[in-house]
Amino acid sequence: MPTSVGTIEKTVLTTDRQIAPRYRVLLHNDEFNGMEYVVECLVQTVPALTAPQAIDIMMQAHNSGKGLVIICELEHAEFYCETLCSKGLTSTIEPDD
Repeated sequence: MPTSVGTIEKTVLTTDRQIAPRYRVLLHNDEFNGMEYVVECLVQTVPALTAPQAIDIMMQAHNSGKGLVIICELEHAEFYCETLCSKGLTSTIEPDD
């Protein structure tokens, strides 16, 4: 019985994945909200933050006028910013260069 050797062709597909642009969520200092309230809002809004991290962000905003909350994709940045603003805090987003 004759045997034949077949050739198996393998196609490799490559896709160019681009990294989504990142955005900085900033917390701005204000004269209205207490420090404990700001820390509580940060921890409730951004699940990745611990209380000590939230305290550092709040102090950065208090001492220099603004603090970096998180760097993330636009959809998350908008959500975090809007949520912080809805709690009476001042927050903005900007592209992370």
